[in-house]
Order: sequence, then structure tokens, then C-alpha cells
Amino acid sequence: MGMTMTQKILAHAAGLDKVVAGQLIEANLDLVLGNDITSPVAIKEMDKMKVNGVFDKDKIALVPDHFVPNKDIKSAEHCKCVREFAKRNEITNYFEVGEMGIEHALLPEKGLTVAGDVIIGADSHTCTYGALGAFSTGVGSTDMAAGMATGKAWFKVPSAIKFILTGKPSKWVSGKDVILHIIGMIGVDGALYKSMEFVGDGIANLSMDDRFTIANMAIEAGGKNGIFPVDALAEEYMKEHSTKKYTIYEADEDAIYDETYTIDLSTLRPTVSFPHLPENTHTIDEIHEMDPIFIDQVVIGSCTNGRIDDLRIAAEVLKGRKVKKGIRCIVIPATQSIYLQAMEEGLLRTFIEAGAVVSTPTCGPCLGGYMGILAEGERCVSTTNRNFVGRMGHVTSEIYLASPAVAAASAITGKISCPCEL
Repeated sequence: MGMTMTQKILAHAAGLDKVVAGQLIEANLDLVLGNDITSPVAIKEMDKMKVNGVFDKDKIALVPDHFVPNKDIKSAEHCKCVREFAKRNEITNYFEVGEMGIEHALLPEKGLTVAGDVIIGADSHTCTYGALGAFSTGVGSTDMAAGMATGKAWFKVPSAIKFILTGKPSKWVSGKDVILHIIGMIGVDGALYKSMEFVGDGIANLSMDDRFTIANMAIEAGGKNGIFPVDALAEEYMKEHSTKKYTIYEADEDAIYDETYTIDLSTLRPTVSFPHLPENTHTIDEIHEMDPIFIDQVVIGSCTNGRIDDLRIAAEVLKGRKVKKGIRCIVIPATQSIYLQAMEEGLLRTFIEAGAVVSTPTCGPCLGGYMGILAEGERCVSTTNRNFVGRMGHVTSEIYLASPAVAAASAITGKISCPCEL
């Protein structure tokens, strides 16, 4: 009986020849990640442990990104706690305002996440790095504390679901539509504590930014992690961004999967997740049959969709057009590098001339932090990853998850729309 891609990575990290689903292992960690919300809790737990420093100052990344630049005194105190910890322990990969970005876009860009790595982060969307063939998963702050102290973590080896992707997506269909389609198909608990392993010739038609988006939202299907095979495009990305060595693992031909789904990307349509669960999906064709869904705000950004491809697509839709009067359109590049590239390509000019605002990198509105809080009864089309009750503000507000293309088109029309309608 063979192993899946994820199981092979975990077996190596545990120093074992073989692992099976359900087995408990202790694995060596290649990177431990925390942000300004979760790190202070982990730091306090480390203080209780009375350990003498961290296991490896080069294998910890601390990225204040949720409430930065600091929105209030409490968030400032949190960041101060993280900043002082980083200084005290000489943490190499501490990224402050001015050089920071949204963590799950920043770390691959900095070359800190590569194929074969075992990565934990005190943030549920740490599963993003599976796009590069790494095993990466979110953990609680106490597990982050133990990881920073020991460089190890306990895991129950996950079973897996295989998603065979074929074909080529049509115009205006992106990685966001792929993962929303999958979540709508299997539900928010359809992959509970399982590895979502993506294979098939259709992967060649997905950009790295598409793959990051798909892996990022594995957690929205309940997945332990999402992971892609390492092809030439992934290797090219790692060679461009990283000086770290990487190891490519491939699933055995006789690997065991709980389920297998085949998805023809050419048949997918722009997809929107309605309130209040990511699984509540409707295609743009279904939405056309409904009464218009008028909106108040659009957010284009986040760890899911704040990368350069996302901004290019949004700018393509907005160029020469105007955000509808009364609609707030907020664009948030995910990192300083992406911000600079968008500026050099003229994308920021396009956004501003269209009537949108552009923010410094921040998670901000995604978790109802700041930079776009919703009032009572307001509706938002957002390229973020969750649309739970009260996620972005008032408990009666509504969030519709969509791709940058649909979000930008909706900003122009003032209702949920597809660029094909413009």
C-alpha cells in the first residue's frame, strides 16, 4: 500500500520509512509562523514553559499583518509584544510595517516556503504553501509555542482526497472559482482533517497565483492541508524566490484515497459563495436568474486574492470604467513587492481613476478588523475566504465571496455581476 504526497513528506519529517492514515507522529518542522493576533498568545505560553530561547531563529517567521498599521492601542500592544520577542530572540524573519505583507503571500515571495517542507502556522490559512508542494497547516497558538521552542510538532497522519483537474479554464474563470466550485460540491466539512491532493493535466493551465488561492482555501472545506505536485512552473517560482533547497515528493501509484473527483476546468463558470457559508455557492448563470443582488462595498485583496495576477485581472475589468456612485471599492495588494509591481504596471492608477481606494498591505477587512467594516444590513462582494455571520462587521451584514474579476465587475454595476456583462 503506497503513500500519498502528504504522507511521504510527513514520513520523512518523522524519520520513518512509512506512515499510514491515522498514525500519530512527531515531525521536525522547517518553519513556524505567527502573526500579530496569534503570536502574543504563543509568546506568553513560551514564557510559562520557561524555555531558553527558540529552537532556530532562522526557522521562525513573525508577520504582523492583521491589524497593521496598528488600528488602536490594543493592536499596538500586540505588535510591540511580537517586536520585542523577535528582537530578544534575534528572529531572522520578522517583517515590520514597510517591509511586511499579508503572511501567506509574503513567505513564498521571500522564499521561506518550498517543496518538501513541513510548516505550521498559528493561522488557519497556512495551508497556502501546499501550492509549492509543501505540507503546511494551521495550528493553535499553544502548538506554535511548542514548535518555536522545540522545532517539533505532533500530527495525526491525514487520509486524502484526490482531485483530478483536467482541461483549461475559460476567460474570467480563475483559481478562486475552482476552489469555490469544489467547496460547493463537497461542503465545508467534506475534507475534514484530510489532505486535498490536486493532480491532473489541468494544473498546467493554472498559474502559481491560482494554485496559491486553491491551496489557501482548503481549510474552508475542512481540509488539513491542500497540496499540488511540483511541476516546472512551481520549480521556476522557487528558483526565482528561494535560496533554500527543496525536495520533490510524488504520490505512489498505489496510494490510497478516500474519494476521487474529476473536474473539467473548461466547464466551470464564475462562482460566488453566498452568505453565510463558503459552501453556499451559485454560478453567475444561476445568479442571472435571480433578482439583482445590490451591494454596498467591494474588497479586492487578502491572503486569498491579493497577488499580482489578481490585481491585473481586476484592473483589466476596471480600466476605462468607473466604480458605481455610492459603492466603496477597496483594493489591497498583498505585499509591498506586489504593491510596487502594481504601481510600475500602472494598475494603481487604473484603480484610483476608476474611483477605488488602494491600501497598504493588511488583512484588515477580511476578519472585520478595519479598512472596510460593514454596517447593519450592508452587503459586500469580497475576494477573501470566509463569509460567516459578522465576519466583516455587523451581524446582519452579508458577504459574497468571489474572484477579482467578479468583484471588479460588481463594483462597476453596483450588483453582483460578471465582466462578460459589461
